[in-house]
Amino acid sequence: MTSNILKVTLERNAGGQTEFDVPAYESQTVLDVVSWIQQNADPTLSYRFACRVGMCGSCAMMVNGVPRWTCRTHISKVLNGDAVTIGPLRNLPVIKDLAVDMDPFFDKWVAAEAVHHGALTRDDPIASVDETSEERVTANAGIECINCSVCYAACDTVAGNPDYLGPAALQRAWTLLNDAKDEGRAAILEAVSGRGGCHNCHSMGSCTAYCPNDLDPMSAIAGLKRETAKSFFKRGR
Repeated sequence: MTSNILKVTLERNAGGQTEFDVPAYESQTVLDVVSWIQQNADPTLSYRFACRVGMCGSCAMMVNGVPRWTCRTHISKVLNGDAVTIGPLRNLPVIKDLAVDMDPFFDKWVAAEAVHHGALTRDDPIASVDETSEERVTANAGIECINCSVCYAACDTVAGNPDYLGPAALQRAWTLLNDAKDEGRAAILEAVSGRGGCHNCHSMGSCTAYCPNDLDPMSAIAGLKRETAKSFFKRGR
């Protein structure tokens, strides 16, 4: 950071841009910058945040064209000189300013059957799970997804194909497919092999590259491709 003033450009919902001069501070995050603008320059600015410590993911925005958690992104790491451009997450409808409508993102979780399919009731004994099994290890690999939609915003396949279920929903489907407690294997395979499913993925890897929790949706999607192909050929026998 070369001066005590930051040149901040906000990409607004109407497609326009607004520029602000923001004081620079030590250990300042992108979320701190957005909050300063709302508190001191434009009280009408809309954006989301909650925990401020990298736990909830609700503060995700585009920063110089890259989806990031703004609470964990230090402004000094993303400046172009003394300038930065901040916008709403890509691939989702904008409600206002930096706040996007997350409904399409979560609707695709449902469409991918990425919800638990239980068979037991509260009266049944608790099912035992072998935590060392290959399936459990595979399921655990994606379990820390917090639905921030950074991977969805990073995905060029989503940008070009609105029907594509997206990396987060498909990763969750893969987690459940490997969960011994889930009874929805057939439903999951059918959902993720159809229109907009895993075979639309071009394996570009942006989802994995930008995941703030270091998850690997691309590998999960590759697993779904293998399992749906196996299922298809088994049915054809």
